[in-house]
Amino acid sequence: MHASHKVLRIDHDRCTGCRLCELVCAVKHSQVSNPMRSRIRVVKWEAEGVYVPVSCQQCEDAPCVSACPRKALTRDDARGVVDLDYDLCIGCRTCVSVCPFGAMHFDAIDRRVVKCDMCDGDPQCARFCEVKAVEVVDAGDMSLARKREAARRIVEADSRSAALQTEQRDPSRRPA
Repeated sequence: MHASHKVLRIDHDRCTGCRLCELVCAVKHSQVSNPMRSRIRVVKWEAEGVYVPVSCQQCEDAPCVSACPRKALTRDDARGVVDLDYDLCIGCRTCVSVCPFGAMHFDAIDRRVVKCDMCDGDPQCARFCEVKAVEVVDAGDMSLARKREAARRIVEADSRSAALQTEQRDPSRRPA
């Protein structure tokens, strides 16, 4: 994937579970305000308060493309997306079963497989996400952001470890 390609960066720590991304996606693609018609899905763990938006990652070596028996899924390297040709798709759902992210699904109303198409370069889910849990970024920036996040977590873990070691050596230093 070239750095000029745009991808969705999803930060589940920011997601509030409002599902606005699902609604705007459904309206854009199906002209209905029904989150079940969306191509992005917010997976919720209510008890933990965790919400994770899930959308097609436009994989470079996409398992769905390889698995499609009719070659209805193809990789458009110029745009950096995986395209779905509905004229070729037979609705077998093989792509749904092989997607490692669970991002593809079958729309029971339209009776067809659906996936994120990046809204032809202007993803509405990102446009309307007020908390920026879903953002459009350059593909090259994606790895840099992940590296920074991993480095931040390592520093935090080292700080917690150092504090724990100090506490174990001198119990009088325990926080009240």
